[in-house]
Amino acid sequence: MSICATVGVPVITAIDTCIHDGFVGFSKLQGTTNEYMYFVLKSLEKEFRASGQIGSQSNLNSDIVRNQKVPLPPLPEQRAIAAALSDADELIAGLEALVAKKRAIKQGAMQQLLTGRKRLPGFEGEWEEKRLGDVAKIKTGGANNEDKSIDGAYPFFVRSENIERINSYSFEGEAILVPGEGNIGSIFHYINGKFDYHQRVYKISGFSSTVFAKYIHLYMSFHFGPYAAENSVKATVDSLRLPTFQNFLLQLPPLPEQQAIAAVLSDMDTEIESLEEQLGKTRALKQGMMQELLTGRIRLV
Repeated sequence: MSICATVGVPVITAIDTCIHDGFVGFSKLQGTTNEYMYFVLKSLEKEFRASGQIGSQSNLNSDIVRNQKVPLPPLPEQRAIAAALSDADELIAGLEALVAKKRAIKQGAMQQLLTGRKRLPGFEGEWEEKRLGDVAKIKTGGANNEDKSIDGAYPFFVRSENIERINSYSFEGEAILVPGEGNIGSIFHYINGKFDYHQRVYKISGFSSTVFAKYIHLYMSFHFGPYAAENSVKATVDSLRLPTFQNFLLQLPPLPEQQAIAAVLSDMDTEIESLEEQLGKTRALKQGMMQELLTGRIRLV
């Protein structure tokens, strides 16, 4: 188990091993098993990290580990607990792999559909090239971080992936929100409703009748990043100016095809979000199992 830097992370190895002095090793266990002790150490990870001495990096004194008391039910119960938690880990790993696969499939679909390399059945005709500034209105907000409220009634878009709350709104309708500094070219929010936005966040709205806003959102999330990196203003914090947004070039199929592409990719997003929700619930379930089973609050039958 690591006791330096990333403190408290255990691993089981079945091979002859030489370990760095930033680790402690557990061997010749008596009255317990490797698998059960692994989960006990996982349950103590936060406690070990809190005990780490803070200097240039966290360091956990090995004596703290030696003196740590651990719960030891009878061996048959230990094996049953370890088996139950291992099953939960396998379920989590399977869901993680499925989410990664679905994300890769969606990425491939975006590569095909948002470049015109593959057309959806029933669609044909030439794509048009348009400047973003010619098909939408773009402006920055007027609010600051100090204006946010934890229990605010409306979404508040700031310069991060997280959406804050605020008690006022400055716009109602369909819009895409993109930060103009910080993590430029990597954050794209879509909303249709009442909201407010930071003075360094760009609102793209007022879309022309020839474009579908969700298609623009998907197109920007796929294509805008490299363009933003090439056209950012280099300062203390990289930033984007209004002309950078206005001059961004869009490849636009006919409106019905834009809507069909957006529908296909949105369905993929919905499936991924559902799997991620299931993954989050499974992780929480496993955490609850560890708290109950490794403390004896709940005994297995």
